[in-house]
Amino acid sequence: MNAEIKRCIDDLVVANRVLARFGVLDGFGHVSVRNPQDPTRFFLSRSLAPELVTAEDIMEFGMDSEVAGADDRKPYLERYIHGEIYRARPDVNAVVHSHSPSVIPFAGSSVRLRPIYHMAGFLGGGAPVFDIACCFGHTDMLVRNRDHGRELAKTLGDGHISLMRGHGFVAVGPGIPTAVYRAVYTEMNAGMQQKAIGLNGDITFLTAEEARLADEMMAGVMNRPWELWKKKAFD
Repeated sequence: MNAEIKRCIDDLVVANRVLARFGVLDGFGHVSVRNPQDPTRFFLSRSLAPELVTAEDIMEFGMDSEVAGADDRKPYLERYIHGEIYRARPDVNAVVHSHSPSVIPFAGSSVRLRPIYHMAGFLGGGAPVFDIACCFGHTDMLVRNRDHGRELAKTLGDGHISLMRGHGFVAVGPGIPTAVYRAVYTEMNAGMQQKAIGLNGDITFLTAEEARLADEMMAGVMNRPWELWKKKAFD
């Protein structure tokens, strides 16, 4: 394994630990990264609770979300989330799938998740919601195949977050630090928005332009939280 791939996999392990620490992932959910030397492949752990993931647990997949090479370990069922987003979005190099509790109510209600503070400017005008029933009828809500994943990627469009009715959400970014940041602050924004709703007053969300400018600003300081989280990941 060369140095670049090793750094990529090490960061993927850290991402699993960080997201588990912040309650964005628990025994379920997963995070992946595109292979920096082959954009037609991506890395994702074998089927395992994120907090337990080590470098030895990482598997490689093709754009069809099937295992690349001779690796007979059990993969995550919903790996198609990752493969189909990578296929649709060449600009995306990391994907997080989460069931974090503050976000799920917004995926199942008419209240749209919108940025209530500058740290969540990446939400733009509000996160779209993928409803698997609209395309596939009654299912167990899981993204089990490429068709499911392709429709989720369509809902995500060129955005950074898509909620999933009755399920959770996906967050994407140009690299692991940004995708992790967006996943963490999606959960935080959702909790704050619920508190603001509970005040029973008018809520002033970021405008689309404020959200865009805030997201651009945060992109320049992404390493600040990432370095802190890396330090704390194994405490």
